[in-house]
Amino acid sequence: MPRLLSAAPFRHPRDREILRLAVPTFFALISEPLFLLTDSAVVGRLGTEALGGLGVAGQVLLTLANLCVFLAYGTTAAVARRFGAGQTGPGIRHGVDGLWLAVLIGAATVAAGWPLAPWLVQALGASEAVFPYALTYLRISLLSLPALLIIMAGTGVLRGLQNARTPLLVAVGSNLANIVLCVLFVLVLDWGIAGSAWATVIAQTAGAAVYLAVVGRAARRHGVSLAPTLTGVRAAATAGFALFVRTVSLRVVLVVMTAIAARLGDPEIAAHQVVSLLWSLLVFALDAIAIAGQAIIGRYLGASDTVGARGATRRMVEWGVLLGLVFTVLVLALRPWVWIPFTDDPRVRALILAALVVVALLQPLGGVVMVLDGILMGAGDQRYLAWASLWTMLVFLPFAALVPLLSPPGTGGLTLLWSAFAVWMLARGVTLGLRAAGSAWLVTGADSGR
Repeated sequence: MPRLLSAAPFRHPRDREILRLAVPTFFALISEPLFLLTDSAVVGRLGTEALGGLGVAGQVLLTLANLCVFLAYGTTAAVARRFGAGQTGPGIRHGVDGLWLAVLIGAATVAAGWPLAPWLVQALGASEAVFPYALTYLRISLLSLPALLIIMAGTGVLRGLQNARTPLLVAVGSNLANIVLCVLFVLVLDWGIAGSAWATVIAQTAGAAVYLAVVGRAARRHGVSLAPTLTGVRAAATAGFALFVRTVSLRVVLVVMTAIAARLGDPEIAAHQVVSLLWSLLVFALDAIAIAGQAIIGRYLGASDTVGARGATRRMVEWGVLLGLVFTVLVLALRPWVWIPFTDDPRVRALILAALVVVALLQPLGGVVMVLDGILMGAGDQRYLAWASLWTMLVFLPFAALVPLLSPPGTGGLTLLWSAFAVWMLARGVTLGLRAAGSAWLVTGADSGR
């Protein structure tokens, strides 16, 4: 593992290139969980059952979206490599085909997801009281999925071209629109949880339209056709398969946590929704460095600069640990009050406060895991990431299975569930750290060959 904190923040020569991408990416990423937190705060005023329904449906939607995260991550790495090799046009061509793949996957998912929605909600263990809220939110929000996947693919294109500013502006704009619409539809027009879902649909559709315009303009500037190519779409899908396997393994962990929390009781699933969103807020902040790493490492390896790739890796890991320590202090300091916007149920409050101790202590490890995951992704080391994610998932599942046995409903098992999650994070840290310490991932050229 690289030596940590070898130079003061902002004084290391690599800090400028890291921060140029990481800072706007940070604000773009945290805008997403902030808008989810706003949704939760608004829906929470409808009651514990509505908040639990948002948690169940949100986990389904996040799973569907994250299964397609290769549209962003794979595109970032591929475009960055071609950009580093001086092949910007072919990089944009890859991105355009990725956008078409996003449209196809989004349409197919909506068509399949609508009739399966009741089964998906039941599979996550929603109680009879929570079920109607979850089903309503899920069916409406499914309509936003094609737009969300377009946003993912478009973000990957621009970040691969080392442009993090435009994704920031689009993310902030669409999420601010979602907040305003959510308050209007739910609290003013009294549409209930359906109003929150419709706000998401409208805001994400607008964001997708902006990405199509920006990428279209770049394609025309470089003489790239906007029509899809069968070979390009197929190549984008094939390249994303390993990332798909990786993401499935990660999402299994998160879905299992939601299912167990739902079976522990309604207060547990409501509290888990809040804690998960707070965790996501912190992870997205740490992931800003990881996504910068995708673009930076892809560019270095595309230019056949392994020394630069090693140096950037070391410095980004140092930043991950430093930010993790800052977040540990921040969570512990704010912990007594963070429940206030979400619930007035004393049972839910107590569960949130207990689980947040685990979340706080995990932050430095989370910083290392997020950064190394992004670096290996930028290097095109998807096969290793897929296998590592699969094995760490298998480590997690036995610990998770013990939670309901050791914690019957009403006994505070949510903290034990998050402790099982900590075991999974530790396993990820070991597998990623061992890989980064070697040299097998340092493959150079415009194509990683993997």
